[in-house]
Amino acid sequence: MEAILINTSGGLTGGDVIEWSVAASDSTRLTVTTQANEKVYKASADTASATTQITVGRDASLHWLPQETILFDHSALSRRLEVDLHETSEFLAVEAVLMGRQAMGERLCRGLFRDRWRVRRDGRLLHAEDMRLDGEIDVLGSHGATLCGHAAFATVLYVGPLAEAMMPKVRDVLGNANGGASHWQGKLVIRLMAPNGFDLRKVLVPAITVLRNGAAVPKVWNI
Repeated sequence: MEAILINTSGGLTGGDVIEWSVAASDSTRLTVTTQANEKVYKASADTASATTQITVGRDASLHWLPQETILFDHSALSRRLEVDLHETSEFLAVEAVLMGRQAMGERLCRGLFRDRWRVRRDGRLLHAEDMRLDGEIDVLGSHGATLCGHAAFATVLYVGPLAEAMMPKVRDVLGNANGGASHWQGKLVIRLMAPNGFDLRKVLVPAITVLRNGAAVPKVWNI
């Protein structure tokens, strides 16, 4: 099955709250994506909040494949991903961020972006990460230890029995891309960055296809 999430407000701004809850029952296969890019607009006050709660049952597979989040100048977003997996389940997650739309001459100079991931398997913490870009984001992102001046980045996480076997294929697809892949404790993590969303997708989409065992990204990604 494939589910397409739609934010009928057309975007988020300061004080908005959006929550998604997704569950894949035992022995099911589910792909979840979004109708379009999630846009986070300038916030005059407060911070937008986006929370996703995912549960994957026994022998089930869930692919969380939202399209990119676009951060506009002076936007403020706090995002959280909470995942509970069964020992035998498979999980693939992709989160990509664009700092403005270069084709429209936009640039993210100041703002706030917080991203928190917690993935548990049978109640045990398997993967945790926190990101915080606050204040002069263009300056923070210019450093070599962050984004090297790139305006687009993505994190991909795969948890499942094929993590180790997928590693050589993933690295072949990544080639000389700005980023890399690592495997440990039954999970595979990819970090990518690019000058813009178009260049990011040129690497991200093939990597997702490999991790989906040859299946293409959802059709709405190409509309």
